[in-house]
Amino acid sequence: MGLVDFLVGSIILGILVATMDDGTTGKQVLTVAVLLLILGSIIWTAVTYARWATTNVVITSDRLIFRQGVLGKSGIEIPLERVNNVNFSQSVFERLIGAGDLLIESGGEDGQQRFTDIRHPEQVQKLIHEQMEGNEQRKFGGMRTASPAMIDPIAQLERLEALRDRGTITQEEFELQKRRILE
Repeated sequence: MGLVDFLVGSIILGILVATMDDGTTGKQVLTVAVLLLILGSIIWTAVTYARWATTNVVITSDRLIFRQGVLGKSGIEIPLERVNNVNFSQSVFERLIGAGDLLIESGGEDGQQRFTDIRHPEQVQKLIHEQMEGNEQRKFGGMRTASPAMIDPIAQLERLEALRDRGTITQEEFELQKRRILE
């Protein structure tokens, strides 16, 4: 159950309790319970907003930097050359407020990173791809596409190993691709 569902449910329950004719202690207990639910929803909203407001995604020409935290801070840096795939998702409510989630697959130890409550995730996704293309152009002297012979075999092996470790490919597929790269 999401934050919005919880808040809307609390308000609807509050309206139902308010329209009850019964003046007994039961209605008073329900009224207190509903008020506590609404207060909890408001606090939950405030905490979520504070977390959202202190979340930063910075994309440089070489890496993606993610920082978050209200009191304590945490972060991660992912080199753009290791990013394999970037997906984003937004619920209807998240589209209305301009937030969403990013799922970044990279050829590294962690494999997949999910970043939640990102401001304008579609724009962030586009910016990551633009920086990746710019990085590739700088690396390969302005050529838009690189032939397989020009791509660093060590980087290819690292990405292949990450796919195997995540279970995306089998050991046999790994060995076959490894032989092709090394040849």
